[in-house]
Amino acid sequence: MKLSEIQIRDPFVYTENGRYYLYGSTDSDIWKGDGHGFNCFGSSDLEEFEPYGNVFDRPDGYWGKYNFWAPEMHTYKGKYYLFASFKADGVCRGTAVLKADAPKGPFRPWSEGALTPRDWECLDGTLFVENGIPYLVFCHEWVQVGDGEVCALRLSDDLSHAIGEPRLLFKASEAKWTKAIGHSSGIKGYVTDGPNMYRAKDGKLLMLWSSISPAGYTIGAAESDDGTLCGNWLQNEKPIFDKDGGHGMIFKDFNGRELLAIHRPNHTPDERAVFLEVEYVDGKLRLKA
Repeated sequence: MKLSEIQIRDPFVYTENGRYYLYGSTDSDIWKGDGHGFNCFGSSDLEEFEPYGNVFDRPDGYWGKYNFWAPEMHTYKGKYYLFASFKADGVCRGTAVLKADAPKGPFRPWSEGALTPRDWECLDGTLFVENGIPYLVFCHEWVQVGDGEVCALRLSDDLSHAIGEPRLLFKASEAKWTKAIGHSSGIKGYVTDGPNMYRAKDGKLLMLWSSISPAGYTIGAAESDDGTLCGNWLQNEKPIFDKDGGHGMIFKDFNGRELLAIHRPNHTPDERAVFLEVEYVDGKLRLKA
């Protein structure tokens, strides 16, 4: 398959042994109906992809029923973990962890339900390890709090459960480029979406995240003032990409280039993964000209 043939949202790329593994939200309509699982695709050149099929099939009795969103595949202590968001009737959306012995799975439930607070509507959790301590960085949804939040939550050493209470890192409205929008529920607020961590070559800690700007779906970056997760997060004044694309993460290709993976356009069923070369110059992350 060509990359342009793969309908996918929230793309995440993992590399191992000369192979790219592409994960993402792959149900044909992630907004409606039951969730079925997550597909994975493999490639050696980021142009031709081999479908590996479902790396996670929803087992009978699994708590998540629909909105199977944003799987991220992380290695940790020799195992493979898929962090993904789920929802069910009467149950808040949250990020849970699945575990496997190989990048193609099969992934099976690992955490007991969601790691995120059970009375919070949350999504898009990503793993970040600092000084050997694992954390979940996630979004507290704007549809519940109005001004969407990005929070951090310490995890147990085996990633099976959360420890302590979430810490607020920043709110969506702190970025000058964001725009308030309305929701069908009647609420109006600012979106937080798709946080992902990036350690720059000079040691600075950045976080990619997405929201809505006057131009539409947009991805920007924030920077920790002391290079740690719990530092003060300062928003870059200008977004990285504001042409109807977002939910980004950065990976290195086998030629050493840093590529930003996003999906665009932001409407179903036309969303596709797009890879854009980026560079870190003068303390800022930007698209390479």
